[in-house]
Amino acid sequence: MARRRKRIDSRMTIDNVKNELIIKFKESGIESPDTDAEWLIAALIECSRSELPLHLNRVLDQTQIKTLMKQADRRASREPLQHIFNSTNFYGLDFKVSKAALIPRPETEQLIELAINELKDHSSPSIYDFGTGSGCIAITLAKKNINAKIIASDISQEALHLAKMNADLQGVADRIEFRQADGLALAGSEKMHLIVANPPYIPTKEILTLQPEVRDFDPHMALDGGKDGLHYYRILALESQESLVEGCSLLAEFGDGQKNYINNIFHNANWKSVKFASDLSRKPRIVIASASL
Repeated sequence: MARRRKRIDSRMTIDNVKNELIIKFKESGIESPDTDAEWLIAALIECSRSELPLHLNRVLDQTQIKTLMKQADRRASREPLQHIFNSTNFYGLDFKVSKAALIPRPETEQLIELAINELKDHSSPSIYDFGTGSGCIAITLAKKNINAKIIASDISQEALHLAKMNADLQGVADRIEFRQADGLALAGSEKMHLIVANPPYIPTKEILTLQPEVRDFDPHMALDGGKDGLHYYRILALESQESLVEGCSLLAEFGDGQKNYINNIFHNANWKSVKFASDLSRKPRIVIASASL
């Protein structure tokens, strides 16, 4: 490994450096070594990944190589690229990320699509985002519906700080109220047209078996769904129906293999309608529970 580092520290083309990074990342057990190497190099020279083949013969200077190797060492230790870049893209918007909250996942964009559909008949909807984390759901919905009134809650003060920062960056801070709470942060008199949630759903004992990128860098509080992973769905099923306008819905993302359990939880809590939406891989991913009319 020391000899490889010495080679990288000499004047090298992007193609040479890319090949060295791929080897380094493969040795570290990274699932997508080629893609991750390309992302780091593209960010370094400020081009898109698709443009990178046009620059393969370009020679990097010593400062660029030093910067790249520091980032490569962090990635080789399994730190997510999003943390290295301090940002990620979600539904076409850029969000700051940190260890205070989960990195927004592409799968959650399906939740946004369903939410937009649920709100199409409401000109000035009230929305509640349970467990807002980075704020990506609440902020995206605020951008998509300028007349929406949004309340977003999280138990973590650090996550709320990150969410508020993202709301400021996206220019919607004046339309989102952030509340710190463990559980539902709605008063009995508050009625929502939509409740959205991407709550913790990993069973406690499974957290230590997750990929290092998740286990070591995502906050366990945002992962741990209790003994069976279903703790927060019980809270949502039992407590949120009375906070919905009649006929309106709750949307909540969940994990693999949890559909039948969640179906039972919501039916046992007397929800009028319980349906499910699948992700792009056709796995059940989101519960759509409607309040009684």
